[in-house]
Amino acid sequence: MDIKSTLERLNKSKFRASFHLKKEDIEYIKKKGWNTIQAHCQDFISKRLAPAIINNDGKQTPTKGHPVFAAQHACGCCCRGCLSKWHKIKQGINISANEINEIVELLMAWIHIEFDNFKETDIRPVSKTNNKKNNKATPVQLKLF
Repeated sequence: MDIKSTLERLNKSKFRASFHLKKEDIEYIKKKGWNTIQAHCQDFISKRLAPAIINNDGKQTPTKGHPVFAAQHACGCCCRGCLSKWHKIKQGINISANEINEIVELLMAWIHIEFDNFKETDIRPVSKTNNKKNNKATPVQLKLF
């Protein structure tokens, strides 16, 4: 798997490109260290994606709560259906050790890129106002100049 071209292809998807590490993810990486993040990544892929049959396939990966979860969604490695679509890894058979290592390498590359490019100024605060019409938070317009 060519990581650079794979990440470029994934980034063309509006949905995949919408995932980014959050401040909490950055702090978690700093606290735990890269070896621990990679160990978690290896463990998540081995246990949640590698088996041929996954009872809750398509729902096994949360969208937040760990840097690897964000990476899995950003890289199309969140379920067997996405692995098949984005990486041509067949469903219904166990993922090989080599494929697991390639997936982990891709996810860790994405996490490193996100970590290196993270700026707290990129965070867009959201106002917690009550909008009774649609009950959604209203984004706050930041002053740029």
